[in-house]
Amino acid sequence: MPLLIETTRTPPMAEFRAANCITIGFINNMPDAAHEATERQFTDLIRTAAPDAVVRLRLFLIPEVPRADVVRSAVENRYHDVSELWDTPLDGLIVTGTAPRTKNLRDEPYWNTLAQVVDWARENTASTIWSCLAVHAAVLHVDDVERQPLAEKLCGVFDCHPVAWHPMTSDVVHGFRVPHSRYNGLPEQALASCGYRILTRSSVAGVDMFSRQEKSFHLFLQGHPEYEATTLLREYRRDVCRFLKKESSTYPMLPQGYFGAEAVAIANAFRDRALSNRGEHLFADFPMSALETGLESPWRACASSIYKKWIHYLRGRKADRRPFNALSRRAWRDWPVGVLSWAAGEFTR
Repeated sequence: MPLLIETTRTPPMAEFRAANCITIGFINNMPDAAHEATERQFTDLIRTAAPDAVVRLRLFLIPEVPRADVVRSAVENRYHDVSELWDTPLDGLIVTGTAPRTKNLRDEPYWNTLAQVVDWARENTASTIWSCLAVHAAVLHVDDVERQPLAEKLCGVFDCHPVAWHPMTSDVVHGFRVPHSRYNGLPEQALASCGYRILTRSSVAGVDMFSRQEKSFHLFLQGHPEYEATTLLREYRRDVCRFLKKESSTYPMLPQGYFGAEAVAIANAFRDRALSNRGEHLFADFPMSALETGLESPWRACASSIYKKWIHYLRGRKADRRPFNALSRRAWRDWPVGVLSWAAGEFTR
């Protein structure tokens, strides 16, 4: 069934009241260069994950996130101001990250509004997915868990494995791969001490996916399962451009576990040219076509599974009108009947 992206201010409501229809808010905080691609990635993923449901997607912008006027003008007729969120009934919410500009997240120009989004989501959605930097903002605001700067940018596709039984990891196998791209990470011990449940972890990238069940179910993704096959390549090219323009003093590292041997050799050859003859003139020679040849997205099946189960959860919660009290019920029982059951110490279908 269709994914309906709402772009009007006064949409008709009657046709969206069916049991198989859910409404998801999408707050797209990504920087200008990735804004359009991020919308496409999430909408494609939701469309794939909800073949038997009607999903109504409402798009929102936080006005304090810095944007060029041309980008803001291009999306203003499609995206709602986040101030409209407070009076919008939603089943679920997805909040993306953005590029960090300050060492302390509380110093970001959008901090107060994003913190308000966190508070609103905890009380007014059945579930929220927090992505990348939005993860760091949410746990900082709620529990004062500080992100920790990494020695260098963590970028690549990393092997992850499940570390806890949970409906979201019921069909996850060891060694599934997830893209990560960030400058900061969250300490696992601090998360666990605050009641977050670590679901998946990488020996290199650290905590991957974790959750907490409150009145709303919160799913936190430090990685980017929504990425397309070439997303990390586009990010790498952007970072190379910054080096060539002398906006960065260090040539970027290749994304780990991403390129094949031939592509690595091509990328390293261009790096050697850039280091010996640095300048913007070289950017036109960046070997984009050669590097994107053969790129795949082996994480896509896992990403679709995560969002399929999440949408199934939203549909179940929409149909379940019983009073919700996370403190009086075990977390797994908060998932609607028919998703998963508990037996013999593990989740089974």
